[in-house]
Amino acid sequence: MNGKIVGGAIVFSAVVAGVAVYYLQVYGFYEPVPASAPAAEIRLTSAVTGQPEPILAEGFEGIDADSSPLRFRGCFSTPLSLAMLSETFTVYDGATPLHGPNWFSCFDAARIGADLETGAAVAFLSEHEIRPGVDRVVAVYPDGRAFVWHQLNENAEK
Repeated sequence: MNGKIVGGAIVFSAVVAGVAVYYLQVYGFYEPVPASAPAAEIRLTSAVTGQPEPILAEGFEGIDADSSPLRFRGCFSTPLSLAMLSETFTVYDGATPLHGPNWFSCFDAARIGADLETGAAVAFLSEHEIRPGVDRVVAVYPDGRAFVWHQLNENAEK
């Protein structure tokens, strides 16, 4: 009888720990980024000066977490044309959007990544080294839809 109680306690503890870990990974640390927050200001790196410059962004919706610099994601739209952006700002090679929580439905990393590969969207460098080893990247579609995320850069492996 005592073995059943001990075994049941172990199983119950494992289930509680599993639920807690799942909740913390998917929901616990994320917070919405208000459109008025400094992190919501969308900037792209100028091809001429090499410095980030603000661009027009409307309808920003974003999330972030202090637990990792890679958890930042956002969705917005811009009235700027893709042709003008391509001539003015630095294109980002090797952009790979990271998957976010399923409940943040405006950001579909698989779709964005596929569209970047086919050329349906273009990635731009927002800010190099926004945090050590991390770049902020923006992908823009011809219709003005745009997405922003953080990804590791070449300095992250050093």
